Amino acid sequence: MKKLGLGLLLLILLIAGAAVLFQQQIGERMFARAVDTAVSRDVIGDLPDGINVVLCGSGSPLPDPSRAGPCSAVVIDGKMFMVDVGGGAVRNLGQMGLNPGAIEALLLTHFHSDHIDGMGELMMQRWAGGGRDAPLPVIAPEGVTAIVEGLNAAYAADAQYRIAHHGEATILPTGAGGEARPFAFPEGQTEMVVYDKDGIRITAFAVDHKPIAPAVGYRFDYKGRSVVFSGDTVKLPSTAKACSGCDLLMHEALNAEMVGVMEKAFGKAGRKRMAKIMADIENYHTTPVEAAETARAGRAKMLVLSHIVPALPFAYLESYYLKGVDAAYDGPVVLGEDGMLFSLPANKDSIEQGDLL
Repeated sequence: MKKLGLGLLLLILLIAGAAVLFQQQIGERMFARAVDTAVSRDVIGDLPDGINVVLCGSGSPLPDPSRAGPCSAVVIDGKMFMVDVGGGAVRNLGQMGLNPGAIEALLLTHFHSDHIDGMGELMMQRWAGGGRDAPLPVIAPEGVTAIVEGLNAAYAADAQYRIAHHGEATILPTGAGGEARPFAFPEGQTEMVVYDKDGIRITAFAVDHKPIAPAVGYRFDYKGRSVVFSGDTVKLPSTAKACSGCDLLMHEALNAEMVGVMEKAFGKAGRKRMAKIMADIENYHTTPVEAAETARAGRAKMLVLSHIVPALPFAYLESYYLKGVDAAYDGPVVLGEDGMLFSLPANKDSIEQGDLL
């Protein structure tokens, strides 16, 4: 038995020694294999026909090492639509194998910084990496033109650098930046179709995020399947109405009790400004329980919570965050995390879940 133990120890030491001795060669092969796998990966092509929703960012402005800023990718028939694009979300796309070149349009729910601060990187990646010959369409309420024009100006020098470096045949000059496509609800209406092409219909509806206005949510419909994005809002009957039996309700959520604890801690520490901000943010968001009540009223088949406030640094806190949700809604509830995939196959009832990170 002792000889067997010594032999095993010797074998382990030999393997460890070989690993150190041939570290460079092993590293070269591992890197080449990893690059081949990443470059040949075609996540979009492998997705089923229907609506596929990926959380490219499930966080908020509050620091959260595990969550990028608010962002959802909707993939339909090879086309990718982005709903908001917070910081870090574009890099998540790369890690998940979602090619920014496939982006058909970016839709913004409102103009809070955490929902738009990834726009510059998104426009650049779609253009330079995707070889697009036209700017990124940015569909959003009125006011978006100034934002897009400002980003185009900020990135103008960068665009010229890339064209000069790689050449116009590789980096097409006509594809840089974004193109604002603002919309406004007709008088007396609170919803309107903002995209209708190839069987894909996107409807915007008004929400309440005062004093931030305008603010909207979006509903996607395709081949009998539907997903609704609440945007940032207080609890509203209009969100439930927009759902009306939707397959997936992607709803923002702020746990007011947890934020209240943070408010008291900031106050105790003498950080009055942060204590005031914590108190203020409770009045223009939806709690997890309220989101669940909206899902029940809207007959949603599944509720996914995103734009998670506050940050949840470890999984043990999730039960506390979701306190009371089960009593408010008897359907499946998912606490959103970056990389989550929800597939709604065309003309079916199933909701398939996966993870791309």
